[in-house]
Amino acid sequence: MMETKTYTFWFLTGSQHLYGQETLDLVAEQARGIIEGLNGSGLPYEIKVKPVLTTREEIRNVIRDANYSSECAGIITWMHTFSPAKMWIDGLNILQKPMLHLHTQFNRDIPWDAIDMDYMNLNQSAHGDREFGFMVSRMNIDRKVVSGHWSNEDVQVKIKDWMHSAVGHAENKKVKVVRFGDNMRRVAVTEGDKVEAQMKFGWTVDGYGVGDLVNYLNAFSDSEVEARFKEYEHEYKMSSAITSDLAVKQSVLGQARIELGLQAFFKEEGYNAFTTTFEDLHGMPQLPGLAAQRLMEQGYGFAGEGDWKTAALLRMMKVMTNNEKTVFMEDYTYHLEPGKEMVLGSHMLEICPTVANHQPEIQVHPLGIGGKADPARMVFDGIGGHAVNAALIDLGHRFRLVINEVDAVVPTQETPNLPVAKLLWTPQPNLATATEAWIHSGGAHHTVLSFTASVEQLLDWAEMSEIEAVVINKNTDVRSLKERLRWNELVWKN
Repeated sequence: MMETKTYTFWFLTGSQHLYGQETLDLVAEQARGIIEGLNGSGLPYEIKVKPVLTTREEIRNVIRDANYSSECAGIITWMHTFSPAKMWIDGLNILQKPMLHLHTQFNRDIPWDAIDMDYMNLNQSAHGDREFGFMVSRMNIDRKVVSGHWSNEDVQVKIKDWMHSAVGHAENKKVKVVRFGDNMRRVAVTEGDKVEAQMKFGWTVDGYGVGDLVNYLNAFSDSEVEARFKEYEHEYKMSSAITSDLAVKQSVLGQARIELGLQAFFKEEGYNAFTTTFEDLHGMPQLPGLAAQRLMEQGYGFAGEGDWKTAALLRMMKVMTNNEKTVFMEDYTYHLEPGKEMVLGSHMLEICPTVANHQPEIQVHPLGIGGKADPARMVFDGIGGHAVNAALIDLGHRFRLVINEVDAVVPTQETPNLPVAKLLWTPQPNLATATEAWIHSGGAHHTVLSFTASVEQLLDWAEMSEIEAVVINKNTDVRSLKERLRWNELVWKN
């Protein structure tokens, strides 16, 4: 996985001076106890406890510091006692980081035999958090609310998932997409407003000529290319037909050279996502196939035909999922046998092997488009399981994230004449309803499919990014979805 910054989350505990210093000392001690427990539970990022907040000035200062901290990916708030929420207004007004409101208390159980007014005065989250929650709602601030005892596994899972979404949101501003060549000619859905994308997400999208990349390819010696080929032999299956036939081997060596050139370009120019198109390959011997798969396996974002939105979305979701089982995808063709309707997903050459059900095999075959040499690619069948399939579209006046829950199966049928990486799935609630809903929602044919990300995480990310999101799942009804889309048009009009 490509290296990403180490992030932390700040824990802000609210209280007041009404109960005296002794009580505030206990509040601080219990806040530390909660965070020690959470940090020891296997969360992916460290939570740092900040001093108990009891004044308007303290709250504003710590939120200001969180905004300016490059390591802070978000804040977690908890009102241990009763924290009068008017003193949170100034701080919340300047908040620029995602917020999770943890509605919990230090003790799990009521001490029935010992409970007294001192206990009641101290353990006031039941109404302290409601006071705070009202203020956040009154100010119309998006946040995540997680309720339950902090030691419960389901609470910890929700915090963990939100952390991944918040880090994906933080990494948005570091997504840099390079487009080699322009968008595929006359295609609509892969187009979009790059300026608005940078304003909304922080994504940088730049264009370079293919010749700029070719210069990097030509800078590597044959021995360096051969060394990369040796890596391929070690990590993947490769038939003797490749190693014994110099002409066929040359296709794999060509991909190794492309991979080396792309890596060098990205390192020098600072890009972590890219697009290519088979309509613009001047100076390149073949369309990047194996090279693109290898780079996605390392955590780079990618999409074909100049689709920068999907390339950026893939990079963000690879960060969100730690590059686990998350791939560039395209709904390729359908199996419409009654009762067994499924989608065959692929994209010619460029499916990331993080979803391979077996060791990928490098093969060389004609492509049929692009007019270049036969490209090498990894061939494999994908895994099965529950997944999400997401597309980001630009509607002109807003972005929309379309999410479909799907159930994948390991392909059992051989496709000897289709030598590509492929996945097979049934979209929820079924293919007919899902595709009708997808088309009504304007969903694209390019997607990011993930067996690791959840719907909840993607919705959290959409809320952090302040964009519309539509979910298609087992409960979807097309008529109801169309009605919701009409209402959304009014909500998101401005």
